[in-house]
This record gives sequence, C-alpha cells and structure tokens, in this order.
Amino acid sequence: MTSVTFEFPANPGSFFKDLQGAVVDLASQFPATRYFMSLHYFAGAACRALTARKDGPSLYDVCDPVLAGQARGDPHLAKFYKTALGNPALRLLLRRAGVSELRDEAKLTRLREALARARDDAEPDWAAVGRPIAELVDTITLDHPKPPPAMFVGAMPTTAQIEGAIRDCAQHLLVSYGKNGFLPTYAAFNLIGDPDVRGRELIMALTGLNARGYKNSSLLFNLARVFIARSPARAVINPPWRGIAEPMWEPVQIRHRSAYYDAFFIEALLSYVETGLASPTDKIAAQRAIADMVDFCVNISREEVEGSNGQRFNVITALAPAPHPRFSRYFAQIKQDLGFGVYVPDCDTTACSISAATQAGCIDPIIDQPLLDFYAGYQVLSGVNEPRVTVPLNDHLDYEGGVATWIDNVRGERPYGNDLDPTLNLDILEVSFRNLARWKILETPARLATVHRIIGFQKRLAASGAFANPRSHIYYLPELYSAYFGRCYAAFLALPPAAQAAIDPNGDFDFIRHRVLSYVKVELMAAEMNVFDAALALIALGHLGADPRAFAPALNVIVNAIGEGGRRGPFRAYEWNKMKTPTRILVGGPEVTSAFVLMGLAVAKRAMARG
Repeated sequence: MTSVTFEFPANPGSFFKDLQGAVVDLASQFPATRYFMSLHYFAGAACRALTARKDGPSLYDVCDPVLAGQARGDPHLAKFYKTALGNPALRLLLRRAGVSELRDEAKLTRLREALARARDDAEPDWAAVGRPIAELVDTITLDHPKPPPAMFVGAMPTTAQIEGAIRDCAQHLLVSYGKNGFLPTYAAFNLIGDPDVRGRELIMALTGLNARGYKNSSLLFNLARVFIARSPARAVINPPWRGIAEPMWEPVQIRHRSAYYDAFFIEALLSYVETGLASPTDKIAAQRAIADMVDFCVNISREEVEGSNGQRFNVITALAPAPHPRFSRYFAQIKQDLGFGVYVPDCDTTACSISAATQAGCIDPIIDQPLLDFYAGYQVLSGVNEPRVTVPLNDHLDYEGGVATWIDNVRGERPYGNDLDPTLNLDILEVSFRNLARWKILETPARLATVHRIIGFQKRLAASGAFANPRSHIYYLPELYSAYFGRCYAAFLALPPAAQAAIDPNGDFDFIRHRVLSYVKVELMAAEMNVFDAALALIALGHLGADPRAFAPALNVIVNAIGEGGRRGPFRAYEWNKMKTPTRILVGGPEVTSAFVLMGLAVAKRAMARG
C-alpha cells in the first residue's frame, strides 16, 4: 500500500498542479505492460472515484455536524479534522466515498456520539470512543506487499559499474550536503494506514498513547481509512509498486533533520572513504560533513534524562529544538496542529548516534557513559515491568529481554506511551559491542546480563521465524531487520574470540545468522526487488558471509536502476522506517536511498575482494 501523499496544502489551488506532477512521477516508474501505471490509469481511477455511486454517508457527512462548526470542547480534534482531513483536495476525492452500514441511523448516531465524547469529555473513555470506529476498521482488507517471483540473473555487473554507482551515490550525498548544509530526510503521511493496524490495534493505541492530540489524530485517521479503503478512491491513493519497501512520491516531502538520520549518513560517508574511491577533494568534503554530523548528534541533539535509579544520563533526542530540525515555518505549525507538539528522546536514536560517533573517532565524554546501565531500566523483565509496553501492537512476541523505544524526558512526559521494536534492540547490541571495553561490559555482571537478555530476545525471534513477519516490527520491515542484524553481526565478529565467547556462549548469533541468510536468499531475493530492497539484501549478505555469487541479483537491480531518481538523485525515495500510528507515516528520501545503496555496494565490494 502506498499513497499519493502530500504536505497538507496552504494553497489548495496549487495542490492539483502538484498532484498532476505526482501522477506523472508515478506513471513513469513502472512499465505499463507490467503495472498498468500510466496517466490513463490515474485518469481512469480518479474518474471512477469522482463519479462513483455514493453508497451511504461520506466521511464529511459523518464528521461535519460534529467537528466543522463552532469550536467547543477539546479544540485540537476539530482543528486536526479541518487541517488533515477537511482540505479541499481530499474532500473532492472522497466526496462520493460512502459506507453503507452508516445508512442505519442508529449506527450513524452512535459514531457521531463517540466523536462528540472525544471532543467534549475532559477525560474520554477512549476504549468506548474508539469502539464504533474499530468495528469499521475491521471491515477493510489491507495486505503487505507480495512481489512476484523474479528470474534469477547470475551474471555480475562489472567492477566499473559497481564503483561508478558508489561514486554516484557519494557525489549525491556530498552535493546535497554542500547545497543544504545538512542531508535532508523526508516524512509522508499514508492515509490508507498500515495493514497491521486493525480495530484491536486502534483500541491499543487509543488507550496506550498518552498525548490527547496523538489520540485525536489516531482516531480520525483510522476513521478516514475506512472511507478510502472501501471506495474507488483507494486506486488513486494506493497504487501498486515493485518490491517491498514503499516508494515515496512527489509531492511528499516534509523535509527535516534528525540525529537518527545523521548517524546513518555518517556511516555511509565513512564507508565511501574506506572504499578508497574518494578523490582527495571528496575525502576532505566527506570528513567535514562527518565532523559536522557527529557534532549535531552528540551536542546539538543531546538531552539529559533520569535513569530508573535516579542517575542522570545524556541521551540523544530524535528532534532537536528549533530551528535545528529544519522544518519549514508552515510545517512547524502543522506539526503542532496534528498533535506532534512534544517529542521525546528514544533508545534507538541514542544507540545509533553514539555508534556513529564512536566509528568516527569522537572523544566526547558522552560516549564514555555506560549506556547499558540506562537501557536496563527500559528492558522488559517478566513480572517486573511488563506494563512499560503500553502500545503492544506486536504482542504476539515474547518481550522478555527487549528494550522499549521511548525515553521519558526530564519532565516525565511520555506522549507516545511506549512500544518495543526488534530492530532497535539490534542497534543497542551493536553500539555495546563497539564500546565493549570502554563500558567495561565483560567486567560488570549486570551489564553483561543486559546484553544476554537482548540476545535471548533475538534468538526467540529467529527460532519462531517472527523476525520475517512484518507485524513483528513497529518501525521497520523484515529486510531492514536483516540488514541491521548484518551490521550488528559485523561488530560482534570484530571482537576478540574470548569476548565473543563471553557474550554468546551458546552460539546464538550463528543460529540467528543462518535464519536471516535463509530469509534474504530464499524469500527476499527470490522475488522482485526495488533498489532499497536490493541495498538491504547486500548489507545483510555481505556482513553475514554469504557467497559473493549470491550478490548478483541485488547488484543488477541497483545498476539497472541508476537514473530512476531523475533530478533528485541517482535513485528514488523509498521507505526506510515508518510509524504505524496515528496512521502509516513513512520516512526516507533520495539521499537515504543513496546512503544505503552506497553502504550495500561498499560491503559487497569488500566481500568480493576477499573472494
């Protein structure tokens, strides 16, 4: 599921011009003979949406009587409705999208009463408020991508082609950095939502999230999903694509900067320098960009919080104070209006930022903190602190040993409640391996026990096969988990044998390695891939010691796609990570694709040189 996603327009008249550009962009990506992606497709889909027989009340018939009039109660709910769902372009597209059940006056009244309670009650009963909407959400059907099988191509691209692609990606990053003063990443709302969020998960979100604005946006976005998914508008908003990672279309860009993104851009530029392909000028430019991004991660994005034992720690916040996130003035206000006014630090941004700074040779005292002492307070221990996970969207997993995502800020705010993501826990292991001696992990039984519990959590994921199930992941996809496991495994192998034995006495890492390799080779690479899928496959295969001959399909996908990004870069923007609430929010960008392709090719080149 993807969407023609957009920044909610300040000038609705310009939206249609932007939408036309998005249609052209969509139509150019796929051969019409394979995906029927053409202007005729979108013209036909739009025509069907605009002329469909209206089968019941529309979203606006339901909500306007409650939320479009004089403001009362909680002003945010009406403001969100008018800003996010009531814009003229979406109204036009959904004006004939009706839901037949709501012709029943009793059901329509019940739904409007739930919205009124969300608006008026000082402390709404969110489970009761959400129930009528959850019942409607359960009537829609969404599926994860299932790419068709791909023909195996065993012929390798030439060394010149691989090295040329590495240079193209590096030049894209360096030029973008020089132009913008940072490397931008983009976010986009996908209005059709996530396949793993059904009625049950909506109630989890409404009762587990803390910020009222975030609950409001989750409630209304999920109501809108029903009208989109059950109408011809779905074909306009949700066209097909190649591979697993979702492409991000223009006009999608809500540009911003985060320490989490900078951490991976640091790793990409470090890998470029290590290939030996950088000219002296490019090497100097890369080193300057790396130094600036390290400073952004460990200084500008630094925030002090309190650990479970009362000790203060410096962690890294995902969105530094203004003006550092580089939002436009318009979107800075929209962010507030949509319920994202408070942003707190998280365990993943902290781990990745400290790891990148360590790899870059940073000597800031923040790196000396034994972060495992802090992470232990967020680690789930059965019967002790299980309620820490308040939004358990992946509750089919055994959370024992896993570390939760969000960090309470110094004021104790927790707007997103908390959840637990498997890939995040790989990042905690990776940064711990890089700082094993500095943090005295082997010499400190409590720290080593924290590591052992996280490994146990990962072992159970591999043994059950749950890591390959998209529902297991809150912020990522299984192929990204596989790449990040490869990155973690490489850091593990860099340790002395005695340290490896102490960390993994039962050989769990080798067990996980075999399971991940099997998934990448048998499932991911046997099907059609897009560029981002291929880059992640190479990162996993290269780090996990696969036979270099297995790289051929992914290498060919990348080499054959060079230029698909047009004026934006060598490649298109694809989904890197996501949020499932309040709706499916994708994060990625052309620079992100270039960074991951660069890292994947660098890993593959190094592995092929070893034979």
